[in-house]
Amino acid sequence: MLKLSTVSAPHATGRLASRLRQPIVDRVEGQAKPLVRWGVGHAVPRMVMRNAARRGDLQGRLIATSPGAYPEELLDLFAEVRASGPVVKGGFSYMTVSHALVKEVLNSNDFRTGIVAGSGILGRLGAWAATDVFNPVEPPSLLVTEPPDHTRYRKLVTRVFSVKAVERLRGRVEEIAAGLLDDLAAEGARTGGRVDLVERYCGLLPVTVISEILGVPTELREWMLELGGGAASSLDMGLGWRRFREVEASLEEFDGWLTDHLERLRTEPGDDLLSQLVAAREDGRGLDQRELLATAGLVFAAGFETTVNLLGNGIARLRDHPDQFALLRERPELWPNAVDEILRVDPPVLLTGRVAARNTEVAGVRIGEGAIVTTVLAAANRDPEVFAEPDVFDIARENAREHVSFSSGRHYCLGASLARMEGEVGLRALFDRFPDLALLPGRTRRPTRILRGYETLPASLGRDARA
Repeated sequence: MLKLSTVSAPHATGRLASRLRQPIVDRVEGQAKPLVRWGVGHAVPRMVMRNAARRGDLQGRLIATSPGAYPEELLDLFAEVRASGPVVKGGFSYMTVSHALVKEVLNSNDFRTGIVAGSGILGRLGAWAATDVFNPVEPPSLLVTEPPDHTRYRKLVTRVFSVKAVERLRGRVEEIAAGLLDDLAAEGARTGGRVDLVERYCGLLPVTVISEILGVPTELREWMLELGGGAASSLDMGLGWRRFREVEASLEEFDGWLTDHLERLRTEPGDDLLSQLVAAREDGRGLDQRELLATAGLVFAAGFETTVNLLGNGIARLRDHPDQFALLRERPELWPNAVDEILRVDPPVLLTGRVAARNTEVAGVRIGEGAIVTTVLAAANRDPEVFAEPDVFDIARENAREHVSFSSGRHYCLGASLARMEGEVGLRALFDRFPDLALLPGRTRRPTRILRGYETLPASLGRDARA
């Protein structure tokens, strides 16, 4: 026995020490991993971009522009890029503002979405610090997956967003808009007609619509808008530490709620899209938990985030261009085209990017495997080779619909038809109800670089046509 105890005691002591040490290790890792994620995903790229901008690099200057800058503030920079050639080598990637080349890259099988972590120290650190929490720019999100997985995920949700399905929703969207406008009128009566249109209308309309489609309780809509606003910066590069932690907190909170909500739908399914996703099978295979969270999360967030911007941008454009607003009043059949012109001149998304899947060429420029090409959607929408007088806001423009604000190719926006319809219904209903609506001083843009829109849009409602 003595011999046994003298042999086993050190092992027992080692196991005890290991158990005591593990919580400390877990705590240290829990604190270190967010720092590593921020460093690899934001601090290092921000340093690279700032240095490039100081050297006059065009892409560095684009990224370094003030978050939320108005499109007109970027026009000179777009012109410089255009004058520098069809494809420009930037400090972080290649870049194009050509409408034709943007579509070529977005439609090409030589390019894929998502940036694969490298094998170097940054790549290994990023892999070690990765989290399973839903993030729209991490696999298996539809934004950054490719066939066959992308095809499988998209097929499960496409039918809900088809043109025919969206038109069937039009009547319900009109009802929701009317109800929100009643609430807006009531608030205006309490405040002397002063309201914030983003907070009380532009945000609530699309989040209510997508909540009904997905079976999310409408009483959560304002909470969802708050989370969406917090998570919108996840698409940006170069976030500061505090903003990065706010974004991660929003994503974690949304991930936790969505996990619980999907679990409830497993036992109490409804006839909504999320219930269908939980039960869906393609060739006998359904979505696993991570795929389900990523697909449901992206559809929900994308279902209102960009439409909030479309509505706010549209209100501002029409009130800032009274001649175009007057033309709409005379020719209401132009509303669908007006929405596309709004999307063209003030798109909800500034740019997107692709990674070369193999060595290839674009406009004679050799692009090596793994290189990134940034496609600047907002600049392509003002390409003078496609749009006559591209910087003029013209709701009667014959080819307004040729904009690339919804991207192109296999990653073309799933909710494009829904966004167009909500934009048309939402804007027309607002101005029909309050034809004298006037914007007040103090409007602010969202503090994001990729998603573009208004954070606040104070207005005076004016006369209520229904009264």
